[in-house]
Amino acid sequence: MPELPEVETVRQTLRKTILNAKITKVSVIYDKIIKGNPDDFIMKTSGKTICEIDRVGKYLIFVLDDIAFVSHLRMEGKYNILGVGAEIGKHEHIIFHLADGRELRYHDTRKFGRMELKSRDNYKNEPPLSKLGPEPFTADADLLYKRLKKSRLPIKSLLLDQTILNGIGNIYANEICYQLRINPHVPGNQITEEKTKELIAVASRILIEAIALGGTTIHSFTTGGVSGRFQTKLKVHGKKECPACLKPVIKAQIGGRGTYYCESCQSAESEEINHAKKQ
Repeated sequence: MPELPEVETVRQTLRKTILNAKITKVSVIYDKIIKGNPDDFIMKTSGKTICEIDRVGKYLIFVLDDIAFVSHLRMEGKYNILGVGAEIGKHEHIIFHLADGRELRYHDTRKFGRMELKSRDNYKNEPPLSKLGPEPFTADADLLYKRLKKSRLPIKSLLLDQTILNGIGNIYANEICYQLRINPHVPGNQITEEKTKELIAVASRILIEAIALGGTTIHSFTTGGVSGRFQTKLKVHGKKECPACLKPVIKAQIGGRGTYYCESCQSAESEEINHAKKQ
């Protein structure tokens, strides 16, 4: 699933290529991508100019003349820009026809992505964006510490909770735990105040570096035909051997998500953590 760095890479690419382009027509091939009435979506976006492309966490926001729409790529959604008349692929579900002859096409193998109309000037205060927590870059350590102290869920699961910290997905959660030397099974209420501050700093640093490298290419993520390069920087996700101690990397399931960690470098000593690992 595209996480914050991948979605930011998409945003930057689209801003360079279609900002100020006018949408002359919208073709909806698979209408379940549209949340709400597809005809209303077509009517309210056709004839409008793409004035800005914003991002909140993993969401893209296309800001038009008098309305906006929020786009979530989910597992494998992506945007491609093609010339007019190009053959429509079987996984291209929404086509925005632009006045200059190009087409912005939404491609989604699994059809999980969604688009939804929102207020142009208030979309951040409307669901789903209003339900999100802060991104790591703007997170308040005291508030985050208080949230973590209330939970006995594993820190890995809490990092994936978008109402706590917004924009982190499975790959980056694994990398954050590794660089913090925290076992991903550790309950949130065992994270110290000092470690919470470090968590914010490490998460921000990892995400910033990933953005600079165009995100992480796992499976099918690309943007504008360019693959991300942060996969070359991964320390633990998808690895078989820890780069620090050379011991085998453990792969476990936490909250149903594939979790990679080094049992030596990310020690788990308490009975509560060891009990959680056996569940």
